[in-house]
Amino acid sequence: MRRPPTLPFHLRAFRSSGYKTRGGQEPIVRIHEGTFYREYPSAPGQDAASNPAIFPQLTFSLQSHAKDPQHWAIVGPSNAGKTTLFQILRGQHICFPSTARSFPYLASETVSPRHRNPARAIQYVGFDGERGGVGKSGTRGAYLSARYESRREATDFTVMDYLRGDTDLNPLEEREDKNTDRESLGKVINDLRLEALVNMPMGNLSNGQTRRARIARALLGDPLILLLDEPFMGLDPPTITALNPLLHNLARMSSPRLLLALRPQDLLPDWITHLIYLGPNLKIAQQGKRKKVLTAIQGRGEEVELPSSGYHHSRFLPQRGIPQFFRSIGTESVATPLQRRQNFIEKRMTSRSREGLPLKDSKKSTQQGEALVEMRDVCVKYGDKPALGGWCQEVDGHTREGLWWTVRRGERWGVFGPNGSGKTTLLSLICSDHPQAYSLPIKVFGRARLPRLGQPGISIFDIQARIGQSSPEIHAFFPRNLSIRQTIENAWADTYLGTPRLSYGNDISVDACLRWFEAELNPAFSSQPGIFSQKNLDEKVPGPRSTDWADDIRFGDAPFSAQRVALLLRAIVKKPDLVVLDEAFSGMDEYVRDKCMLFLTWGETRSFAFFKGDQVRPRRRWVIDTHPKLLTSNVFEGLSDHQALICVSHVKEEVPGLVRDWISLPEASSRRPARFGRFDGPLEADTGGWDEIWNV
Repeated sequence: MRRPPTLPFHLRAFRSSGYKTRGGQEPIVRIHEGTFYREYPSAPGQDAASNPAIFPQLTFSLQSHAKDPQHWAIVGPSNAGKTTLFQILRGQHICFPSTARSFPYLASETVSPRHRNPARAIQYVGFDGERGGVGKSGTRGAYLSARYESRREATDFTVMDYLRGDTDLNPLEEREDKNTDRESLGKVINDLRLEALVNMPMGNLSNGQTRRARIARALLGDPLILLLDEPFMGLDPPTITALNPLLHNLARMSSPRLLLALRPQDLLPDWITHLIYLGPNLKIAQQGKRKKVLTAIQGRGEEVELPSSGYHHSRFLPQRGIPQFFRSIGTESVATPLQRRQNFIEKRMTSRSREGLPLKDSKKSTQQGEALVEMRDVCVKYGDKPALGGWCQEVDGHTREGLWWTVRRGERWGVFGPNGSGKTTLLSLICSDHPQAYSLPIKVFGRARLPRLGQPGISIFDIQARIGQSSPEIHAFFPRNLSIRQTIENAWADTYLGTPRLSYGNDISVDACLRWFEAELNPAFSSQPGIFSQKNLDEKVPGPRSTDWADDIRFGDAPFSAQRVALLLRAIVKKPDLVVLDEAFSGMDEYVRDKCMLFLTWGETRSFAFFKGDQVRPRRRWVIDTHPKLLTSNVFEGLSDHQALICVSHVKEEVPGLVRDWISLPEASSRRPARFGRFDGPLEADTGGWDEIWNV
């Protein structure tokens, strides 16, 4: 008699526990009052702080074939544990008791043998900027400018190679996952708009194109469950519009079943039926049907507090972070009654942007500063295929070929366009990461890369010393072993691992950044809650906090959002002539993002204050002057008039209110010219500005 195949341990443990497998009636994942740990807890007396419990007493079940379709999304701040919860669902981390987590459906005879392993049946696709490029397959270059070079290495696999799984240097002739179904391959390529990219090396793709390729590769792996960690981050609006119905169709057909992880400020797809809302300290605050969870979060005034909540009983509280003690702005006295204070707050909040800027510029500046970047007839081609500037453009009443663009000192530019339109290529020319920067008619800080008659060329070190940059590419290649302090101090170094040249003033600036963003950078930070009045405000304001914690936290160990904050501070801390922010705010929660924009605009001099509100007035947030006792001796201010800003973003809320001029790049193959425009104030106050940028 033939012996039945042996089941994996986790499935054998499930069967031995007395459950019956009934095929489609059983859940794929079942967790009942399970507590998880990153490391096995040792004998009593172990320091619980070094190995805390993860999602204690967790109960969750994902049905294989529910009577009513269930489409789940996990919502929570960036450091709330969305990725950790995904890892638990895949069978990672230690579970107590061991039988609390099981995979009943995977133990049934109706499941194919390759899906018996949760690691195969449940696939994860995340976009956390980790080294190694796409899915740790080595499809990224070994250094930043490799993606732009004509030389091709053996590891420069094409998109088609990546989708088929042919990314091994010495592949086996027979491999289970190599025989990709052609029909499925063609459908995925068409649905995710990858037709024009299949023969392009993976290292040459833009950030948004890489995300689409990763989702396509996961779908071709034929998983039972696909976990998508913030899938819409970094995608342009047209791609999101096309991706959302595709995911809906997959979820509706349960092929595969989808779980999305979203931030609180992300748009929630209308086809999501069930939600898990994560609270602080790796705990689930609410879970269940969508309407029920949203009612619990937003209704009855008993709201689940987000990291941005700093209100209590219509009184003023210090925000999570450095306590935001403040003094009122304006002419009203401290003793003003509460009603007059509320009216004053309401007036200020409705007439200012989130950074405290006027909603419309009172006067337009006609003074033009020094040209920091000059581009004349710029066209980047790979062979005969243009990647940027393949158009004719109207310049001073004349038709010119290529891109003509000038960035002057004091200007704030926004660069927009669909994925693959050349935004990152444009920035690489400015920062001299692109090899064609040597041959194209480009001047940076008044000089070309190569020497000319009577004028020396500008070196890469001169360029990097005067430009502060934050981008997903830098995030992918930045050393993970540096501490948080070393990450910010690296702004004064020539290379990532170089020794920074620091002065006393530089140290003061770094400390100011660390204190201001301690709550976002230090996982162990805890504030002392309390209610403070103007009468005892001066006595309650603490002295400067120590920043020694920044020496003990490695960049690679910090949460993804904290890494983004650290790289942003690295870009602006030394007050460079040009600040380049390429999707620098993606991956941040709403409050962290707004706090970074406030710091970019005002530095330490302005803070956020909060008002809970009531049945008439909703809770609001506004900008106030920072209390003098919280300022450092060498006050760090925001962008000055001698600096220029270039910002790239696909999300309206991630465009700083400082941005006034904008350029919208077309798709590289369209041959349509770039479009230029200008805002009269912050983009958030321009109702039609975003539609105009995307030509809607």
